[in-house]
Amino acid sequence: MKNNQELQQTYLLAGTFTLALRLVVGWTYFSAFWRRLILENKLIQDEVGYIGEKFNHFLPNALGIKPMIEYLVSNPEVLWWAMVIFTIIEAIVGLFIMLGLFTRLMSVGVLGLATGILLGSGWLGTTCLDEWQIGILGMATGFAIFFTGGGKYSLDNYFQEKSLFQRFKYASIVMSGPLPFSNKLMKKILLSGTFIIFFMTLFTNQYFHNGVWGKLHNKSVKPVVEISDTKLSNGKLSFTVFRVEGADVYGSFLIGIQLKDQNGNLLIDEDGDSLSQFSKSNIDNAYVAKVVPGKHSLIIPLGSKATLTLEDVNLRNIPRGVYELTLVDISGITWTQEVNY
Repeated sequence: MKNNQELQQTYLLAGTFTLALRLVVGWTYFSAFWRRLILENKLIQDEVGYIGEKFNHFLPNALGIKPMIEYLVSNPEVLWWAMVIFTIIEAIVGLFIMLGLFTRLMSVGVLGLATGILLGSGWLGTTCLDEWQIGILGMATGFAIFFTGGGKYSLDNYFQEKSLFQRFKYASIVMSGPLPFSNKLMKKILLSGTFIIFFMTLFTNQYFHNGVWGKLHNKSVKPVVEISDTKLSNGKLSFTVFRVEGADVYGSFLIGIQLKDQNGNLLIDEDGDSLSQFSKSNIDNAYVAKVVPGKHSLIIPLGSKATLTLEDVNLRNIPRGVYELTLVDISGITWTQEVNY
């Protein structure tokens, strides 16, 4: 009996030590719900700030879960439901872990949410490794809280003192208190989990940023647009653009589309003014993040993919050969692609 009381006090104290972690990580996830629905509704499709577009930004360099993200952003209705469910889960996990209710179960939720953030958006961050840090620290925090439980200042402790869940066989596994594991098994779980999380830390840091060795890089600093599926046919030029790098909060502003023949003669020379009037009917967007004409340019958000079609009299009756397509960003960056005709 004395040993059980001492063990109970040990877990109670350990859980109390992690109170700050519980409150901070809990608010991290609950605040996502708070921002999206209470302060401002960001679940309205086709409006500025729609969370589905933010999710689309993860797509270009996501690790392991890229096919799932592409499926969702290619199917707007399914994406909306996914964002609603995801927001509700974040709200429940965040609120419950702050209150210390079903603390261990919620810590598994934190671990899962943080892993998703890490794999999906760990490459994002304009000034430092923002999303990577959020993901990896969330994983470590969720793992640590699973072992400590909620401690003295938790609803778990209150309910357990009132013996409300005494008959529930797995109460300590999903709530708080002493874990029903032997010391040997506990050490195995602890060391294995710690090794896996530390491995994920080093692996993703290297994969996303070359943060362990090699030249450090940040894919959020400047825009990169990939050009593919270039075609010349019947006086029309079509090609697909896919924005794969750059800041997620700032678009790539296309102020020039040029097509040159083998002798360097310009066949097409669209500037920012003409691109701001680009017909939406000639833009075939693949995802929820859309390429659209802006006030002074053609705007290409991060993660957006679209097929653009231009029709020009200069493209009629041109000779067979290799042409050069050039896209010009407002920053001065250019992207080129050969067009075989």
